[in-house]
Amino acid sequence: MVAELGGEHSSGTGWQEKRAALRAFFVSPRWERTIVTLIIINAIVLGLETSQTVMSYAGGAIRLIDSVILAIFVVEISLRIVACGGPFWRDGWSLFDFFVVAIALVPATGGFAVLRALRIIRVLRLISTIKSMRRVMGGMLAAIPSMGAVIALLALIFYVSAVIATKLYGEDYPENFGTLGDSFFSLFQIMTLEGWADNFVIPVMQKHPYAWIFFIIFMLVTSFTVLNLFIGIIVDAMQSEQESELSQDRVRSEANFDTIMAELHALRNEVSALRREREPPGEG
Repeated sequence: MVAELGGEHSSGTGWQEKRAALRAFFVSPRWERTIVTLIIINAIVLGLETSQTVMSYAGGAIRLIDSVILAIFVVEISLRIVACGGPFWRDGWSLFDFFVVAIALVPATGGFAVLRALRIIRVLRLISTIKSMRRVMGGMLAAIPSMGAVIALLALIFYVSAVIATKLYGEDYPENFGTLGDSFFSLFQIMTLEGWADNFVIPVMQKHPYAWIFFIIFMLVTSFTVLNLFIGIIVDAMQSEQESELSQDRVRSEANFDTIMAELHALRNEVSALRREREPPGEG
């Protein structure tokens, strides 16, 4: 009975060691470089599939490479699920990888034919694989709550400006400012500074010489002020994300140091105990 319990304990310990070895393998720099290489090759292959000339000469080889890389991704995700267990489904980046690979397994026929084009989403796995990209994306996601107030401010400015533009210029220029919707679209194009002078401001100034005051104020407020607020929020969020990551690395380093010191202390105690056992009984 004791032997059976010992065997079960040994088996469980061996399984945990295998899972730990798998987890260590998947976070190793060598494997990360391999995955990055496969993703880049896959991106090139999916790009070549858009060329009829290339597909007519090497279509079979290109499809084979794509299938092999997809199979590697499927095996990798399956092994990561086995290695990590429950925590895999609580990690956002792991879920992202799972979704990107799973989309490629949906049959791209019938109503799902559009999913064939979505296979290129697999390239987005670079975001979760490369730490610098992951940090940028994490900063952008962290900035979303703070952007709410800026978006509301921008929407308010757009609404007020669209109403003013419709009332002032809608009668003379119905194609650009005839309705509130037309004014929204025209002002958005003006905000992007795409043809704002030739297409909008100069024609309007032929009948409204002082219209440039309205449009210049609008561009200054939207293009140079509000949009810069977005950039500032994102940069601040990215810096916070980097500081948080450095703090976590520091905590992990301290934890590893404490673990190593505890193991050294235990090892010293064991060595001291062995020395005492080997001392002759009458010595001391």
